[in-house]
Amino acid sequence: MFVIYSSMEFRLICSYNIMCRTPQSLVAGLMWIGVKNGRYFMRHVCQDSDELKQYGWTSHNGRDYGHQVLIEQTMTLTTSFLKSKDRGSGYGGDWAVRIGALSDESVPDEEMLNNAHLFFYVADESEKSLTLGSGVLDIQGDSILASGSRTDIGDWQLHIFSEDVSGLHYSGFKTPHIHNLSDLVQANLAVQARKFGHLLLSDSSDDSPNILVFQISARIPFKADIIFLSGISTRDSRVEERASRLTGTSLTSLLSEKQKEFDNKFKKCFSLSDELGLEPVTAGKAALGNMLGGIGYFFGQSKISLPSSSTLNTGDNSVLYWPTELYTAVPSRPFFPRGFLWDEGFHQLLIWRWDIYISLDIIGHWLDLMNIDGWIPRELILGAEALSKVPEEFVLQHPTNGNPPTLFLVLRELVLVDGLLVVTEQLA
Repeated sequence: MFVIYSSMEFRLICSYNIMCRTPQSLVAGLMWIGVKNGRYFMRHVCQDSDELKQYGWTSHNGRDYGHQVLIEQTMTLTTSFLKSKDRGSGYGGDWAVRIGALSDESVPDEEMLNNAHLFFYVADESEKSLTLGSGVLDIQGDSILASGSRTDIGDWQLHIFSEDVSGLHYSGFKTPHIHNLSDLVQANLAVQARKFGHLLLSDSSDDSPNILVFQISARIPFKADIIFLSGISTRDSRVEERASRLTGTSLTSLLSEKQKEFDNKFKKCFSLSDELGLEPVTAGKAALGNMLGGIGYFFGQSKISLPSSSTLNTGDNSVLYWPTELYTAVPSRPFFPRGFLWDEGFHQLLIWRWDIYISLDIIGHWLDLMNIDGWIPRELILGAEALSKVPEEFVLQHPTNGNPPTLFLVLRELVLVDGLLVVTEQLA
């Protein structure tokens, strides 16, 4: 989860709608091979059955910074992201993500346990073709992994910088959906394992791929910085300068500054006493970080049931709601990675205290879903990826079903006198 605004929010590292809120965006994410009981298996989506010892955000400001820790059976992964709107960047700006891996010192010194296999990918949901960069051949220094062009962000490049990774392998895929990407990667690795006896991507690609997956293999411990630069074709794009600022010691400093800003704002927002111990503060930051880190951007159409008295002839007694975009938090990344009206009222009781602009934005998106009868669907299942996580019998939304209007809880707080004073102060 490096950047906010995601098309879906149930991946462990999270795939992100990385530039801006658009229905068919450029998306990036991470998967990896884990080891348990001497066997390899793929990690990608967020599910409790994987039995990770820990996963989630330890801090996240909801906008341009976050840090998460994922404790595997044999190693610990950390990811930190940073967004930057620098001079010369395109719409949505640039971003950087730092990925680190540490081994569990209690694990026996076995070869398979001391090597990490990470798979970083970039995908264009609009199916525009991506261009493979030079970084797959020579990773020394700062190398280009991929590039492309879009009307919303202009020309872009994806770079990798690492002194610990000696080489890369890749595969390119052409597919209209990305929610089955895990299956595509595993199938590619399985073929390679049968042919050559190793778990390395095939270094091949479909014609005009809209997904490029890069396998980063290295001995643990290691770290790698991956950066995205937008708007690079403009006269004042300053590519080398922007890339340098988002890697190495410069990125270390920027991430440290953002963490300090998060810590200070957390203390101020919730009026924490200096006497409060470290443990409850750490838990509170994680609770807030996972709430903000679970905010996503969704687009699609809900399936609405028709009353028995309806004269519409649709064939299956249902109709599609209008095309909808929704910016919202989610109740649970493993089980309910989508918008729920009932839950969102409670989410905003926390979020507005942290960032009122985010809260008002989310509330506005939900109110935009209200139909002529004043009804809002209680559950928003928008897009193919969201549908893939919902049993068919729960997809249909019924206008006869409603939730208690919990959004009034936060609206009430925002219009109270004390609330208005806080709002005025934050908006000033």
